[in-house]
Amino acid sequence: MLHKLKTIVFIILIISSYSTYSQCAMCRAALESDGNQTQAQAVNDGIVYLMVIPYILVAGLAFAVYKIKSNK
Repeated sequence: MLHKLKTIVFIILIISSYSTYSQCAMCRAALESDGNQTQAQAVNDGIVYLMVIPYILVAGLAFAVYKIKSNK
């Protein structure tokens, strides 16, 4: 029961995450000084994209290990 609860809470936290702003202060200052908000948003989206990929890979690996361990 506790394992199912942990899984449900984890899924809810992943799904309910909202857009994050992950630009460093120097990147933000350099991009906003030109006044081009579209370019700043594109850089921010790229940073978030690059940040998410390792988490997806680790989650996939953890899930594979879990499936292998649960079948034994």
